[in-house]
Amino acid sequence: MKIAIGCDPNAQKEKEEVIAFIEKKGYGTVEDFGSEDSIYANVAIKVSEAVASGGYDRGILICGTGIGMSISANKVKGAYCLLYTSPSPRDYAASR
Repeated sequence: MKIAIGCDPNAQKEKEEVIAFIEKKGYGTVEDFGSEDSIYANVAIKVSEAVASGGYDRGILICGTGIGMSISANKVKGAYCLLYTSPSPRDYAASR
């Protein structure tokens, strides 16, 4: 499975943790679409376009609230984004 991932500048650490987790579990290959753009919508659109075009099977976007990222991603024709908030620490620890 090919996975596109991106985040806002504040979520770099979390993005790196997700990439490491996916690779450790063997869930697929991950391409990092960055986090340096202070306009988070640009990252969301790049990831969404990559998935909608068929180049990637899934996309992951990470930011503080997720609201802006999900709104931006859903503006891309063929992209369908849902907002998922952080699991509880207990659930997260159980998944490791």
